[in-house]
Amino acid sequence: MILIKEKNEKKYSILIIFLIILVFGFCKSEKLITAPDFTLKDIKGNNVSLSDFRGKIVILNFWATWCPPCRKEIPVFIKLYEKYKNEGLIIIGISLDKEGKKVIIPFVKKFGINYPILIGTKEVENAYGGIRGIPTTFIIDKEGKIRKKHIGLPLNPEEFFENEFLKIKN
Repeated sequence: MILIKEKNEKKYSILIIFLIILVFGFCKSEKLITAPDFTLKDIKGNNVSLSDFRGKIVILNFWATWCPPCRKEIPVFIKLYEKYKNEGLIIIGISLDKEGKKVIIPFVKKFGINYPILIGTKEVENAYGGIRGIPTTFIIDKEGKIRKKHIGLPLNPEEFFENEFLKIKN
């Protein structure tokens, strides 16, 4: 009787392990979504499209000049862009300021932003699922697939964004 019980327990243990592996396997195999392409004006009035940067890893950041967490991220993005721009990193800031260039241009100059800043539209916000809070940042791989979406300021933004870039790059 004890021998039969031990065999059944062993069978159940193996079955449970198999189910756990199966569940985690399905969780890992999430399908990557292609980042919606767009064409927006930069602060100089030039058209810039996301597809212009295919083959690069893109950090796409929705932000505004009045947003305190956004202001904390900007020095991090400036530093990361300087460090990795020659290794395939592009950072694109999409400003959601309603006042447009009038407030964005002086802000860019004051902070010394060295990466492209575009003027956002409702259409682009909606294409990215509706931006519910800022900053909202998308990490996009070389094939144009969204690898990560992050809402808000990460606890350690420099480490967070650098690690995300390096994960995709390597």
